[in-house]
Amino acid sequence: QVQLTESGGGWMQAGDSVRLACAASERIFSSYGLGWLRQAPGKEREFVAAFNWSGTDTYIADSVKGRFNISRDNARNTVFLQMNSLKPEDTAVYYCAANTKGTDWTPKYLEVWGQGTLVIVSS
Repeated sequence: QVQLTESGGGWMQAGDSVRLACAASERIFSSYGLGWLRQAPGKEREFVAAFNWSGTDTYIADSVKGRFNISRDNARNTVFLQMNSLKPEDTAVYYCAANTKGTDWTPKYLEVWGQGTLVIVSS
């Protein structure tokens, strides 16, 4: 049973950059897709970015494309979300998730989640 732990969130100013990290308790790359999702106040959880299960491709949500990117460090069992040019609308709890069932990235289909890290972006 893999466990995921996010870090790197905090209070930021519009235009700032930050890198979030999600550390897995075991080696999972090449076994599961790994991704980031976020939940803003009063909104549903939404997909942000992910690696496919083989690590050969990535997907970035249109809402953050061009500003956010995803990367990973296999040796550290860690996936990163690089967030650039932050906007107030990026304020959310950011979660990482493992796609253990090989589904799409609809949140309701995902069962393995980190506890989230809060990012607050002020104008």
